Amino acid sequence: MNVKQLRAFLAVAQALSFAQAGEKLHLSQPALSLTIKGLEEDLGGALLIRTTRSVSLTPEGEVLVPLARRLLADWDNTEELLRQHFTLQLGKVSIAAMPSFAGNLLPAALRIFRDRHPRVNVAVHDVINEHVVEMVRHRRVELGIGFEPESTSSLVFTPFYTDRFVAVVAADSPLAEQPMLTWETLLAHDFIALQRPSAVRLLLESAISEQHGKLAVAFESHQLSTIGRMVAHGLGVSAVPALCVEQMHELGARCVPLESPRIERRIGLMRLPDHKLSAAAHALMEVLLEHTAQRRLG
Repeated sequence: MNVKQLRAFLAVAQALSFAQAGEKLHLSQPALSLTIKGLEEDLGGALLIRTTRSVSLTPEGEVLVPLARRLLADWDNTEELLRQHFTLQLGKVSIAAMPSFAGNLLPAALRIFRDRHPRVNVAVHDVINEHVVEMVRHRRVELGIGFEPESTSSLVFTPFYTDRFVAVVAADSPLAEQPMLTWETLLAHDFIALQRPSAVRLLLESAISEQHGKLAVAFESHQLSTIGRMVAHGLGVSAVPALCVEQMHELGARCVPLESPRIERRIGLMRLPDHKLSAAAHALMEVLLEHTAQRRLG
């Protein structure tokens, strides 16, 4: 039993005429008769009683009429729903992004996406970098944004840009007047860090250990916004990716270029190599690539 057969049967059952049903379906009467015969053979019995003057339903045909209506309605609704998803009239996409990106660059990209596809729902998971990688690998999200993984064998990584770490200091600190700071100068002050297992914290510890030893932390927090406020209130200094500069300034702190060592890491998009993206996820990926490209050029 297939959709074509059901449509043919319902057309005849409603019109009780092969001629009228064939006209409606744009089928010749022989082709229509053959389609109905195929349905009856598939189901194992007659659905229609044909005479030279009339067409009527058998008891089994009467039973099939409401069922056929429901099946065809479900089929049509399913077709329309999927068509809306493919054309992005409807849809949903889930993305995981590390907090420094989710809180700074992602909102502007989502604004562009929303303007283009207002009926597509976007679920954003604001999680630490390690959880971004984990969520992509376990198919909990289609897209992830974070630092380039150490091993990309199980992921496709598309870089957005290379970010560098900057010093975060209080606005009224003499350090804010410097054109550039070294890690030696920065670490002479109380240091405020993101808590482990933050990728930012682990990257900083690894990068400075050879020249400056273990990172001594006076305060730590899970939230970048809290760190910015702490620095702004004179509790110490910190270091964050440059994409957080605007956020730190809004919180009342100031950012200064940081050297010796200069710490850089690529930030980009992660997805599974064997997973075909949904139409919504593919559209969001295109917006993210466009938006970050504009930022590089700017």
